[in-house]
Amino acid sequence: MPRPEQAGTDLDEAVGAGLDRLDTPAGPRPPSFGRRFVRGFLPPAGALVLFVVLWQVLWAAAFWPETTLPAPSAVWDEFRNTVADGSVFGFIWTSVHRAALGFAAGVLIGTPLGILVAKVRAVRAALGPLLSGLQSLPSVAWVPAAVIWFGINDGAIYFVVLLGSVPSIANGLVSGIDQIPPILPRVGKVMGAGRLAAARHILLPAALPGFLAGLKQGWAFSWRSLMAAELIARSPSLGVGLGTYLNDGSSYNSMPKVIAAIFLILLVGVAIELLVFRPLERSVLRARGLTASL
Repeated sequence: MPRPEQAGTDLDEAVGAGLDRLDTPAGPRPPSFGRRFVRGFLPPAGALVLFVVLWQVLWAAAFWPETTLPAPSAVWDEFRNTVADGSVFGFIWTSVHRAALGFAAGVLIGTPLGILVAKVRAVRAALGPLLSGLQSLPSVAWVPAAVIWFGINDGAIYFVVLLGSVPSIANGLVSGIDQIPPILPRVGKVMGAGRLAAARHILLPAALPGFLAGLKQGWAFSWRSLMAAELIARSPSLGVGLGTYLNDGSSYNSMPKVIAAIFLILLVGVAIELLVFRPLERSVLRARGLTASL
């Protein structure tokens, strides 16, 4: 017959093992890379093929003139020419690096701003409605003011990108912090965590799902703001981005160039989502045991 001390030790070990199993996310094994690739690639590829077939049928029926609805082959030839002469890589690099730099600056500004709005009542009362209003304001409305204030240069473009991204990033973080269980900040306070330590080790990690949603929306607004700025603010010193390429197609009344530019803008947006934000979202949710199938 086991001693009472040994029985107590065995009970403690059993309870500890049970708690460890509870902490371990349950669920089926994550799908392999091949299965994720098939499930992530085939449906949009099939939708794209169906769209092109429908486009070809409408073009062949000649419901609209060629200047309004060009053939898919004409758009493909325009895209192939930009790839052959290497100009497409310049368009993409000019726009993507501007959007990335503006988005990074937006994260640096929007993150502390979101914490202040979420945790300080006076700041929330003063800036909360303003951030919501700025988030709903079309970014193109800022372009004329930015050109007047900064001139036609990179400063005007980055200003528009910042105003497009910061409100979404800050509001996403505020939403994430508002959903944190109240017990977590109290535990941090009892353990002696100061304001900065609590923000770094408690608030941001606990609010990460909502913050990530705000980052995704902030990037989308950054990309849209950049396209609006490149469409309006044109100068040889700014180079040629995707927005400028789209505007050139409109100026020359070249519908194949317009559609090719739209597809390039869409392609970059989809690529950033699949290569950056989708893996981040998958890792965050899986680390919290919220899903095992993403």
